[in-house]
Amino acid sequence: MSLTHGRRVSLVIGTRGSQLALWQAEWVQARLREIAPSVSVRLERIRTSGDKILDVPLAKIGGKGLFVKEIEEALSRGDIDLAVHSMKDVPSVLPEGLAIVCIPAREDARDALLTGDRVAFRDLPVGATVGTSSLRRQAQLLVHRPDLNIVMLRGNVNTRLRKLQEGEFDAIVLAAAGLTRLGWTRHVTEYLPPALSLPAVGQGALGIESRADDTFVRELLNPINDYRTSLAVSAERAFLDRLEGGCQVPIAGHAVIEDQTVQFDGLVARVDGTQVIRDRIEGPVEQAAPLGTALAERILEAGGKQILDQIYGRVYNE
Repeated sequence: MSLTHGRRVSLVIGTRGSQLALWQAEWVQARLREIAPSVSVRLERIRTSGDKILDVPLAKIGGKGLFVKEIEEALSRGDIDLAVHSMKDVPSVLPEGLAIVCIPAREDARDALLTGDRVAFRDLPVGATVGTSSLRRQAQLLVHRPDLNIVMLRGNVNTRLRKLQEGEFDAIVLAAAGLTRLGWTRHVTEYLPPALSLPAVGQGALGIESRADDTFVRELLNPINDYRTSLAVSAERAFLDRLEGGCQVPIAGHAVIEDQTVQFDGLVARVDGTQVIRDRIEGPVEQAAPLGTALAERILEAGGKQILDQIYGRVYNE
């Protein structure tokens, strides 16, 4: 790593190689070049386990951490200086010595429905085949349409769109943020409101990770850190952490900052949509993370604990 009078002259950003991941990393690269024109910034593509294993549901192979594991290992070794992630892919517990040091302003956090014939969710034919890789989406869609045939759909955005266009699915559900970033909103039939499909924790937000003691990178990124988004995501991740959540469980959590107030909705559901425990909490922004934990406690007490224990195979005692 090059140094000049204690200041680095080059940085390496680690990223997955998908079109969306590269867009996100290149966006950060461009911002860094604006902030520090004298610092050389290049990208290092890293193939993760989540990119290699595409024929098995995430819940069966270790969850969303598979999309960041190899990148975090490179970061810990010092092979790269920072990593750009979709926050919804980042587990609530980070490896020792690493930290999320910047969360830019959030893009649209909603889920988006894409259909080949532009049919809205409520008007999908009975038994329609809907593709998604998310148990969270599956559970919530089945609450409103138990007749739907939910089928696993893995792969990058391009692959999922192609499978829809080839007629493998009547509809697919993707994160609106990715479609917006890629300029593909023309494919969206309908944006699903949070009342129908509450977003995943961190959905729509980017997280920039570095070594916790790297003050140079942290300070360099400070101008693109968004205070409101960071607070909202801190509430959501505290919620997820208390629930010990992963891809095996339908968990959703979305916080919005209004003035100096956090409004946070969260839920835990059964995979088949037959039971949903959903609640809301509000409070001052300075209590964002504790509010997330408090909401998780309320949902656990309301029946969420039994759902989680059964899914994880733990013994549940009344």
